[in-house]
Amino acid sequence: MKHSKLILPVIVISQFCCTSLWFAGNGVINDLVLNFGLKASALGHLTSAVQFGFIIGTLIFAILTIADRFSPSKVFLISALLGSLFNLGVLWESNNFISLLSFRFFTGFFLAGIYPVGMKIASDYYEQGLGKSLGFLVGALVIGTAFPHLLKEMTDAYAWKSVLMVTSSLAVLGGLLMVIMVPDGPYRKSSQRTDLSAFFRVFHNREFRSVAFGYFGHMWELYAFWAFVPIMLKKYSIEHTQVTFNIPILSFLIIGIGGLACVLGAYVAQTVGTKRTAFIALLLSCGCCLISPLMFSSEFESLFIGFLIFWGMVVIADSPLLSTLVAQNASAEIKGTALTIVNCLGFSITIISIQFITGMITLTDSNGIYAILAIGPILGLIALGRKNKINVPNDL
Repeated sequence: MKHSKLILPVIVISQFCCTSLWFAGNGVINDLVLNFGLKASALGHLTSAVQFGFIIGTLIFAILTIADRFSPSKVFLISALLGSLFNLGVLWESNNFISLLSFRFFTGFFLAGIYPVGMKIASDYYEQGLGKSLGFLVGALVIGTAFPHLLKEMTDAYAWKSVLMVTSSLAVLGGLLMVIMVPDGPYRKSSQRTDLSAFFRVFHNREFRSVAFGYFGHMWELYAFWAFVPIMLKKYSIEHTQVTFNIPILSFLIIGIGGLACVLGAYVAQTVGTKRTAFIALLLSCGCCLISPLMFSSEFESLFIGFLIFWGMVVIADSPLLSTLVAQNASAEIKGTALTIVNCLGFSITIISIQFITGMITLTDSNGIYAILAIGPILGLIALGRKNKINVPNDL
């Protein structure tokens, strides 16, 4: 079925604009600590607040099957407008730790109407070649996530508040682009009623379970790695006093390079196979977790940075591939709900790993704590390694 060649670029740009809300708090964390008298552990807690909001949001969106019952583009716009509003709430001068957590929570809540809904919109247009489309889409999420770090460096001469203003403005722009330029897709099947059983029914499919559990293992590692990239860079520079890092720029590069990896992974998957490519990426990121303590002791800063850049690529390369497999193994009328459920459970796992690493940092000075992130990939590899016949078209 023919449709405008602009559809995918618009979805990708909208996704980038709106997901810049995700780490807006992380990009200005030092300023928040100074301005509102927060503790050093605030980074982990504020990141977890966004994740928790996203989880509750995806749970409600999934139970009410919102992305399948209503026009996904309109859901995307409303979520973008409300998410940008709560993002601006961080600017309130009377904020305290609890109010900041609340604003980040509601920002995360409305991201539930952006990230999985964006994937749902793509799947409504690209039944064939979905893997490549989601490669671009998740790539946009990655660069959007990394963008506040770059924005912080670019706006360093201005008040930190400009980072939040720019990300909120981008989210409004992204929502408007989506609703104006991306009508409901040709492969969309509308669900006319709330289907509470859909939340549980998707897991009856054995192949669906296999790829979903692979995704869950990947998520244990992903957001904890992203959240602690600036902390890793700072820790290395403290232990190697001759080193001076530009932490915002390097954080942007290390996280943002994953966007390129998503696109490359999607093209590799066309030759190697979707599931196999995802398995290899997960295996490589597992290896990065395990050898990370050794890298901190390296005297060569270029080796350490190169290692983090490589980790930043393999930690996310499997994400669009696993999402593709999830979408392909769910019924068309509950595809949006299936993607949302898997996101909901996956992001629940990110809170546990982020809080675990946050707690470990307060207990020990050891760099070995990041090896704990390997637990998720190991379990994910076991799930993906099961001999299931997964329903994936050859032209993904």
